Amino acid sequence: MDKEYGHNFSEEILKALEELGYTEPTEVQERVIPLAMEDKDIVVQSQTGSGKTAAFGIPLCEKISWEENNPVGLVLTPTRELAVQVKEELTNIGRFKRLRVAALFGKQPFSYQERDLKQKTHIAVGTPGRVLDHLNRGTLKGEEIQYLIIDEADELLNMGFIEEVGEIIRYLPKDRVTMLFSATMPEQIKNLCREYMKAYESIKIESEGITALNIRHYLYEAREDKDWLLMDITKVENPDSCIIFCNTKEAVDRLYNKLKAKDYPCNKLHGGLEQEDRLRIMKEFKLGKFIYLITTDVAGRGIDIDNVNLVINYDIPEVKEGYVHRTGRTGRAGREGTAITFISEDRQERFLRDIEEYIGFSLERKEAPSR
Repeated sequence: MDKEYGHNFSEEILKALEELGYTEPTEVQERVIPLAMEDKDIVVQSQTGSGKTAAFGIPLCEKISWEENNPVGLVLTPTRELAVQVKEELTNIGRFKRLRVAALFGKQPFSYQERDLKQKTHIAVGTPGRVLDHLNRGTLKGEEIQYLIIDEADELLNMGFIEEVGEIIRYLPKDRVTMLFSATMPEQIKNLCREYMKAYESIKIESEGITALNIRHYLYEAREDKDWLLMDITKVENPDSCIIFCNTKEAVDRLYNKLKAKDYPCNKLHGGLEQEDRLRIMKEFKLGKFIYLITTDVAGRGIDIDNVNLVINYDIPEVKEGYVHRTGRTGRAGREGTAITFISEDRQERFLRDIEEYIGFSLERKEAPSR
């Protein structure tokens, strides 16, 4: 690993990487780590599942010393699930340096996180609303942050968090290191980079294109009974692990009840569930305790699992970037994946045209499986 990167990492970091099974760096790690080790500001356009958490996590954990008492690293994420997942990965990388990582997000008592931050903590990972709350109340000391990482910036934008990101940055020292990661680069994200980052290096991971090359993309017309079509397709595809996306939590609830009644090994995830339940369901899905996860986009953001081999857009995403994020949940870590999208109304043709124009190819139209 050390030789791969050409960096003399500490024994503690090398030992952690070895235990995590990190032997060959991914392209994003290969390109980001040397620059991050030189404290450069970096803007990275890269798909989810490309290994970006380790790309910023390895240099971050290498540079932080155990002697620090307050967080010197801050990672902003769009969802609670992603915050918890990034916390876990950074904790694993920094394990032998005994680095402590705190996760800060809503729907969890503020006092609990305040207590956490009063102990020796090296990195804070959180959603913008709660991080800003801690900065406003002085429980997180903005002036001590040396490294800021903005993860999934386009999703922070989609969820309306960009203004809060700007407010957070105003609490931080001017001479910090900033790294921004995004699957897509809308104009507002470019503006954010120009406004808040020093002469930054841009990295674009081209090889994967806008969607990974190892994903097959299919389109099915579902004009009559979408539920029957879904059940027929799942029988034919017979996936090991499958995520089914709906556009609303009501649709998730309805479809979950229907599949559960048909004895599908499934569970559901959406913003209406308690945080504890969401984290438990995520963990069970990762462990393979059920095959089908029915979810909305918001909940789907924190799902970072290498072995999902089928994604079904039960409802076509109404935002073109959403298609890339959803389908990027499969075909990870070089594995093959399949992405299936249903179109059920004429008005949805417009969303389909936007998606196809954006990804640069047409989805292959398929006939419904025969009985």
